[in-house]
Amino acid sequence: MISTKDLNLYYEDYHALRDMFFEAEPGEMIGLIGPNGCGKSTLLRTINGLLKPSSGVMYVDGKDIHKLNLSEIAKTCSNVPTEFPPDFNLNVIEVVMMGRYPHRKGLWWETDDDEAIARDALSKFEITHLADRNINRLSSGERQRTLIAKAYVQEPRVMLIDEPTSHLDMRFKLEVMEYIRDLMEKERDMTVVIASHDINLMVKYCDRIILVKQGHIVGIGTPEEIVTEKNIADVYGVECSVFRDSSGEVIVHPRCSLKFKS
Repeated sequence: MISTKDLNLYYEDYHALRDMFFEAEPGEMIGLIGPNGCGKSTLLRTINGLLKPSSGVMYVDGKDIHKLNLSEIAKTCSNVPTEFPPDFNLNVIEVVMMGRYPHRKGLWWETDDDEAIARDALSKFEITHLADRNINRLSSGERQRTLIAKAYVQEPRVMLIDEPTSHLDMRFKLEVMEYIRDLMEKERDMTVVIASHDINLMVKYCDRIILVKQGHIVGIGTPEEIVTEKNIADVYGVECSVFRDSSGEVIVHPRCSLKFKS
């Protein structure tokens, strides 16, 4: 579904992505982890065509994403941002309906099918009761579910999600990730890539983890293979314990920054 080879991207003289190579299969949820500034968001923006690599190739659903027009990209990749612009004075159904834009056959008006798809998404993500509420009057969890519903109605092959739980409390973190995981179970041919700082959530819900440091992929594999005490120390500079709890789930418990360890 996603295939990169020798992917490099420069911001002027800054080497943001370095010789990246990875593949993601249909039906996979991929967690993208690494410290601030390592290139996670840059990689997401390269996958969805917003940034053009300086060298190498990026194929999504067998197509060179950077040779497609904006409408074709939007039908292939959908993006869930961390935040929605606060100056958009739209209600929930209007925001979700925006996801149907790439599929519109007319210039302005949605079809009955577009509305049916949007209403179905409201039901799927349990936000039907919020349809007429302004998006700026939602809780963080409700807003995040609305943005995921908007991305879902694009009918993409790949969904890219940047920090879906960064402003959420414990309950809403779990609820949002459960919605995404449930979506994966129902849409088995879609690939989801999530960039997040919450390592424990990525370990809990993702099929594979990509660990990034300074624009370079350090490792790709199952959560158990990648999230180790050594890798966390090498990439984050943090001493931690990695263990299994009573239910068998892998847990990362940070102890101290190696910078200040005596």
